Amino acid sequence: MKIWAILPAAGIGRRMGSSTPKQYHSLCGTPVLLHSINRLLGNPDIEHLVVVLHPQDEYWVNLDYSNARVSTVEGGEERFNSVLNGLNSLADRASPDDWILVHDAVRPCVQNEDIARLIESLQGDDVGGLLGAPIDSTVKRVNDESAVLSTVDRGDLWFALTPQMFRFDLLHKALCHAIAENLAVTDEASAVEALGLQPKVIPGHKSNIKITHESDLQYAEYFLTAGDSE
Repeated sequence: MKIWAILPAAGIGRRMGSSTPKQYHSLCGTPVLLHSINRLLGNPDIEHLVVVLHPQDEYWVNLDYSNARVSTVEGGEERFNSVLNGLNSLADRASPDDWILVHDAVRPCVQNEDIARLIESLQGDDVGGLLGAPIDSTVKRVNDESAVLSTVDRGDLWFALTPQMFRFDLLHKALCHAIAENLAVTDEASAVEALGLQPKVIPGHKSNIKITHESDLQYAEYFLTAGDSE
């Protein structure tokens, strides 16, 4: 049984407020995307990594990056379309029960030990799961005018992180179902949940941040240079 990885990197970074997609911004002198690739390839159990690029991506070729364990494929309109394209590119090599790790291209700080823990924890699981971190801040529910309606009990709330890990056949079925039913799924786990299944959450470090805004690059630089901070 093999483990494959998919890195959706077809986003254009609207919220970053920059003409350069956020996955190509420099972080400690290296594009964010390459940090994420290297974190995944640091695990020897991962057979191959597929990077899913925007059809009009003009940055990847300029990276002059080459690795026998990495290939690229064009992405789709939404994240789940891109992940499905990545799966389809592996269809002639991956078995139905092989594991697929899907990781956000803009989470360059994921820790090697978390990736290893995710893989080890889910090896015998029937469904799969994802890295996550408990929410430790007070959470408010607000209305359209930003007025507080209530304070939400955070006791059973977790941040969903990546990688997320599911078997090839199950993930393919979940994504096709989401597309056919026009479901608004924001990650692979929610697509699997829509099938009535319950993915497991494996605790991960909170330093595994998603770079969305310019200021996030500063936090990521700190985590990469100073190590993990809870």
